[in-house]
Amino acid sequence: MSDAAADSLVSRSDAAARARAGVAYGLAAYLWWGVAPLYFKIIVARAPGREVLAHRILWSAVFLVSLVLIRRQGPVLWRVLFRTPRVLVVLVGTAALICVNWYLFIWVHETGQVLQASLGYFINPLISVAMGYLILGERLRRLQVLAVAIAAVGVIYLSIASREAPVIALALACTFAAYGLIRKLVPVEAMVGQTVETLLLAPLCIGYLIWTGMNGGGAFGGGSTLTDALLIAGGVITALPLLWFTCAARRLPLVTVGFLQYLAPSGQFLIAWLIFHEPLSTPRLVCFVIIWIALAVYSFDAIRGARTKPR
Repeated sequence: MSDAAADSLVSRSDAAARARAGVAYGLAAYLWWGVAPLYFKIIVARAPGREVLAHRILWSAVFLVSLVLIRRQGPVLWRVLFRTPRVLVVLVGTAALICVNWYLFIWVHETGQVLQASLGYFINPLISVAMGYLILGERLRRLQVLAVAIAAVGVIYLSIASREAPVIALALACTFAAYGLIRKLVPVEAMVGQTVETLLLAPLCIGYLIWTGMNGGGAFGGGSTLTDALLIAGGVITALPLLWFTCAARRLPLVTVGFLQYLAPSGQFLIAWLIFHEPLSTPRLVCFVIIWIALAVYSFDAIRGARTKPR
């Protein structure tokens, strides 16, 4: 075997190993997010949603700072925090968006509306496509336009049939899509950016937790070791799948990542329906079916685009 052939074989082997690792990371991230309702349903029964949010942000900051230091990215973190004011201002905005998104996700578990969260994250990629067109001026292919239009029909139908717009689902989809859009434009590595966002929010969380404790409230430190452990675990539960997602995104084509992302809302849908026994009314079921059709059209277009893309 010639040296060139041997090098080519090694290169293909490395690419295959990288792809397998990417799929493993992607499955871990999206399956984790898919079963996340089980954790949040348990913790909101033990602590108020706002306290869960505060601990989620605070312990995420601790966990992410530890990871940044382990990866020797401390100087990068310092530079973003203290030497790039324009970037920091933008990250204040993304921190606010992700804070609202996280609180809404906790709130749907408090109020028994996890199906709304599932619908929101099914809609999310289509909202992202629409934002790319409206804000960034990205061109949309015909099937992409059709997919967005079909999804809009589903939302309008649900609003008319149930006489109530799926506000929470749309809020979850729009806040996360806007977050992703802005973060795409900010020249900051994913983990460092997430660390900065949680650090910006951490002082507010600490202040809230101190205020709650001084007024006789707060579940943390209230005598239940399990509750304390679950609140602390919220940091790992939040940050670890983000790390896995980053590892997957670096190793896989966007088409593959796009397919894997449907695992999370699918898991949320099944858990809400089969385990939490949330009512799946006919209008809501029809809306889900319409959204799934839209996603099928969107996915078909993505596959076709990947196959015809010049190599």
